[in-house]
Amino acid sequence: MNQDTVKDKVALSAKAIEKMKVGDTDKSDIGENSGLRVTCGKTGLKSFIYRYRSPINNALKKITLGHYPQMSLAEARIELQRLKLLRASGICPATQHKEKKALHKQEQFKVIPQEAIFTVKDVIDCYLTEVIEDRTITDQKTGKTKIQKGVRAAKGQIETRRTLYSDAVKTLGDLPANQITRKDVINLIKGITDRGAKVQAGRVLSELSLAYEYCIGLDYFNDSFANPALLAKASLKQARLKLTSNKRSRFLSDKELVDVLNWIPQSGFSKHHKSILLITLWTGCRTGEICAAEWKDFNLDHATWHLKDTKNGSGRYVQLSKQCVDHLKSLSNIGSKYLFPSFRTGKPIAQKTLTEAKWLLRDGNHIGRVEFRPEQLWLEHMEDWNPHDLRRTVRTGLSKLGCPSDVAEAVLGHSKKGIEGTYNLHNYEEECAIWLQKWADYMDSLIQKNQLS
Repeated sequence: MNQDTVKDKVALSAKAIEKMKVGDTDKSDIGENSGLRVTCGKTGLKSFIYRYRSPINNALKKITLGHYPQMSLAEARIELQRLKLLRASGICPATQHKEKKALHKQEQFKVIPQEAIFTVKDVIDCYLTEVIEDRTITDQKTGKTKIQKGVRAAKGQIETRRTLYSDAVKTLGDLPANQITRKDVINLIKGITDRGAKVQAGRVLSELSLAYEYCIGLDYFNDSFANPALLAKASLKQARLKLTSNKRSRFLSDKELVDVLNWIPQSGFSKHHKSILLITLWTGCRTGEICAAEWKDFNLDHATWHLKDTKNGSGRYVQLSKQCVDHLKSLSNIGSKYLFPSFRTGKPIAQKTLTEAKWLLRDGNHIGRVEFRPEQLWLEHMEDWNPHDLRRTVRTGLSKLGCPSDVAEAVLGHSKKGIEGTYNLHNYEEECAIWLQKWADYMDSLIQKNQLS
């Protein structure tokens, strides 16, 4: 073997495994631990794999030893040596493992009552609690408990559960998981796209597919069972049903902005939704960030909002105009830690409720779902717009007023790219405060001019 090739090979380390990301190539160990690999799956789950030739028929086999960090590298190496001894004695570890699982499954069916059905909700809960979310585990040797991290960050854990529960569990949750068909999943996804939530539909399909794959891997289904979400994904792709949002360039002109500002107070949106739309126009923040806002992060005396959980992963201070501060002071605080709590759950209202409300206002009367007064209905004389278009309107409006590009990008919370992101660490907070106040004053002046005309 070439000496340079040998030099390039290094032993696995915990640090190297921690740095692995989705899409990275497998990492292999060397020396006495050769055959041990680490893979990073589509969900970010990192698994220890032993690849070897079967002593029975020389076929290439692989067996999963465990998942990182639940299983440490040292523990994986110990398990690897145990399996290597089995292989040396003529036993195929993968075949033995499969036989043990089949026996365990038979024992389970002996004690589980026939009426106990493994439902779609069970599939989703298994995926959420064992893969996605943090959980408490007890060390069998010491009896001590510890937190085992899920594969998603805290915000991702909440979002994944919301995504699956709000649609998949709500629609299919009580049905037997092994009886769900491709058509069932297609109907679920089409129902989501029909309300205008294409991105949500794509997320539900992807997460449901991963949930089924995880449970199939644990042998919750027989060998002939096919993942219905994967089958549905193939059918929807063939039908060219797009499950992603189009790149939009929609923003409101000054005239449209006046119409929207005058309409929002009397619109059919809920009180929470009206406030969220107005705060979006005053701050340029994402509607999802505003939906999840907590009172403790606001300092109205200093006119700032400490936005900790952002899309780019870094916290920032949002500067608040006088108009925005006055509106926040007028909001009723009913004892919730959230600005906009759901009256049903007490948790922050979901961002998707804005999309659903907009859909009902635009199409509800036409399809007989609800009845609104004429003045509450969507502004049909205008080109259609979405709540996120208001954020684009803020950015465009700031440029029109002469705001420097760096400041306007900071207002939106966009991270700096390339070399500038490395060396320009100025946060532009003072400049953002000045220009957001100018923007709020400009919107007021538009309304005043319209009233005089």
